Amino acid sequence: MKEISSKLAALREDYTSHTLDESGTENDPIKQFSIWFEETLLAMVPEPNAMVLATVQTSGRPAARVVLLKGLSVDGFEFFTNYESAKGSDMAENPFVSVVFNWLPLQRQVRIEGKIEKLSEVANDSYFSQRPYMSQLGALASPQSRKVPNRKFLEEKFDELKEKYSEGTGVPRPTAWGGYVIVPDKIEFWQGRRSRLHDRIVYRQENNEWIKERLAP
Repeated sequence: MKEISSKLAALREDYTSHTLDESGTENDPIKQFSIWFEETLLAMVPEPNAMVLATVQTSGRPAARVVLLKGLSVDGFEFFTNYESAKGSDMAENPFVSVVFNWLPLQRQVRIEGKIEKLSEVANDSYFSQRPYMSQLGALASPQSRKVPNRKFLEEKFDELKEKYSEGTGVPRPTAWGGYVIVPDKIEFWQGRRSRLHDRIVYRQENNEWIKERLAP
């Protein structure tokens, strides 16, 4: 254990690839996010839409997991899941969440805080119909976050559904499956810099306007 701790303490990397200045950022943070996201695609960052979603359980304990960003609009950041999952239950009780994008190859991080709203049934149906066939079956087969006896239980359920809904015939969207949009009120852009003097530009909403500020690293 001590050996691992000493190795962890010795890990160091100086960030020198980019800079971030107030004058070089958009006044709208969602536009700024779009610019950075396009750059992750150009840089071929693996899974650039993966984000850590943090919710608060009814006990008051935080819970976090990785989900995938599947839509971006003027309203905010969209993702899809099972409404009856652990995170779905958390958000039903407390609609405030936080997400983090970590784009290591670009030495960048984006932190977003805001309130969850459910997407419309039309939006849910539209997105579900575009999912790969196997992913549709997986969503229908899985009682997400609930205890199951073993993996065989899930595989047998999946196979049953595969026989019932052959590819191309249309898999019905589970009634408890759908999307959320995170309507942000705070977005922070973090750019790694030399000597740990990182750039942090934060946008926060005040009277329905975005205020842009620099924070100390």
